[in-house]
Amino acid sequence: MARGRAIGLQRVGGQVPAAVRIGFGWQAASRRGLFGSRTREIDLDASAVLFAGRQPVDVVFFRHLASDDGSVRHTGDHLGGAGAGGDEESILVDLHRVPVHIDQIVFTVNSFTGRTFQEVQSAFCRIVDETDGQELARCTLNGGGQYTAQIMAKVHRSGSGWQMTAIGTPADGRTFQDLMPAILPHL
Repeated sequence: MARGRAIGLQRVGGQVPAAVRIGFGWQAASRRGLFGSRTREIDLDASAVLFAGRQPVDVVFFRHLASDDGSVRHTGDHLGGAGAGGDEESILVDLHRVPVHIDQIVFTVNSFTGRTFQEVQSAFCRIVDETDGQELARCTLNGGGQYTAQIMAKVHRSGSGWQMTAIGTPADGRTFQDLMPAILPHL
């Protein structure tokens, strides 16, 4: 899924999945050293910021694992980041339980330790129907840079359903609070 592209979260027959998982993955970039290639684990942190209009209402991240209403849950902080293509961190969204005043949920990944995305390769964000495990969309980010975070995607209301929009915008910040100025233009 290309940056800026939006897709509806309807299944065949027009049904909206009851719950989805937003999975985030990455691998540490190989570095050439005196004794050949090596990798160093990198810890990135996924967050979900729930908005009502342009106002942040709640956030889910490694220190607050569930939204106050329970509709959005983080599965926990994975400290390694050396995965082999699977989800390093996941956030579950029960679309039927998201309060009606919440119209968008923005997903970010940041380096709390301040390491940059130059040390990351093959970063991705994907959305999976929790009912049957079917991947509905994936946004893959190629290359790294001197930034410490990515505004990855958002899930937002569209009529009576939901859409996912790939954002993939680099940003700087160690926490979701630091990323708020970079998030706001995407609302």
